[in-house]
Amino acid sequence: MKPIKLPKEQRDIITENIRAYFEEERGEEIGHLAADNLLEFFLKELGPAIYNGALSDCRTLVEQRMQSLEEDIYALEWKKR
Repeated sequence: MKPIKLPKEQRDIITENIRAYFEEERGEEIGHLAADNLLEFFLKELGPAIYNGALSDCRTLVEQRMQSLEEDIYALEWKKR
């Protein structure tokens, strides 16, 4: 799997949210670089699990839609009386 790349604007917002979390919840100040490194760590550690979970959800949705489509097609079949 390719590393997860976030757009700069989104990455900056998340980095600032990490800094705010540390200050509000832990009473610690961390710099931008430390917050960005933490974000990178979480992307590497959590990214694959989140990605795979999203694919699983997508697979389930496609299976449900295919089942529904199959039922619709079956309903269209001409039935001889």
